[in-house]
Amino acid sequence: MLRIAEHFHDSDLGRQRRGNEDSYYVRSPLFVVADGMGGAQAGEVASELAVRQFERGVPDGQDPGAALVALIQEANARIHEQARSDSQHAGMGTTTTAAYLTGETVVVAHVGDSRCYLLRDGDLIRLTRDHSLVGELVARGKLTEEQAESHPQRSVITRALGPEATVEVDVDAFPARDGDVFLLCSDGLTSMVHEPQLKSLLADRSRPLEQTGRTLIAAANDAGGRDNITVILFRIEEVDERRAADDSALTAEYDTLAGESGEVRQASGEAEEEGRDQGTVALQALEPVEPRAREGGAAAPVREPPPRTVPLPPEPRRRRRRRSGGALLLFLAIVLPLIVGAWLATRAVYFIGTDPADGRTVAIFRGLPYELPFGIELYEHYYESGVTLADVPPGRRASLIDHQLRSRDQAEDLVIALEKGEVE
Repeated sequence: MLRIAEHFHDSDLGRQRRGNEDSYYVRSPLFVVADGMGGAQAGEVASELAVRQFERGVPDGQDPGAALVALIQEANARIHEQARSDSQHAGMGTTTTAAYLTGETVVVAHVGDSRCYLLRDGDLIRLTRDHSLVGELVARGKLTEEQAESHPQRSVITRALGPEATVEVDVDAFPARDGDVFLLCSDGLTSMVHEPQLKSLLADRSRPLEQTGRTLIAAANDAGGRDNITVILFRIEEVDERRAADDSALTAEYDTLAGESGEVRQASGEAEEEGRDQGTVALQALEPVEPRAREGGAAAPVREPPPRTVPLPPEPRRRRRRRSGGALLLFLAIVLPLIVGAWLATRAVYFIGTDPADGRTVAIFRGLPYELPFGIELYEHYYESGVTLADVPPGRRASLIDHQLRSRDQAEDLVIALEKGEVE
């Protein structure tokens, strides 16, 4: 029987962010990381709403994969509704990656570009696929993993919790075994520490996971620390069923006495002292299994990759006349994807300009720098800097506010450098 032998979790502000939009939830055997987006207070609100949803845990007797998907979809609904009802949180969203040990499998549910890895026998195996622009290009064979690591649009997300009323969740269960080490992390780690280096830092099995985790965070900061860094590590061991039952009883008794409900962390906007506290195997190297409970010791059946996507529950079928049904299907199949794709494009790009209110304060806008008839704007105000256009060196003004489309990281890094007086 498998159980969690040890685990580590921490979140770090990084070296260039003014606030931490990452959150996590840890209550063994359930581990969750979320990376918020939306600027100001919105990103951290979205990520906290996501991880708080997991406080309910995975219900006994329910399919773990379906339970995780339901929790993520419910979190998405809450985030989307709050973003619609509160103008200060408009446009917020978050990634979510959850891992849950059940029986002899680890179920992973995933939306966004936070990641889950498995270290087994010296091999580093990525278990999730990035829902990002470059992730899609890699999946289609247009980019290599090495090219994706340095691509200027690597931070553009194509799927997240919050932007839409519903969200599609990737879920799979992977066979686990004694000695496996799992890593959940936000892209603040993987954008700074690429997989060959990540593998080498994880490979030293003689160190406790806490030391390994802090080494990973330090490596991301040493490489520039451009984003918030959240790391969760857990190691699995095999124990006999009697010992596991005794340990489970002791854990349950401790939880009752201590009122333990899991550790949730939503890092605030202030930096905290606590928390400074070649070789990747393809996903196909580890065949997932259907996430189901074991009965009578029988192993769950093996299925072939790619990862299984759990669809949303189907809507009740209604009778329609053939002609109108055909037109609707044509619209859903051709027109709607184009509309949704265009709208998502406006949510994934940013540009720098001046605040329309005074025409001189440098600001970041989210969307496309265009206006449609009847005053419809394809962009929204994202961040207002503390500098004006007069503070920008004359030779850089034209290139700064040329409305060039950028990723969020590119736009924020440029404005931060401007506020620090580092733009010449």
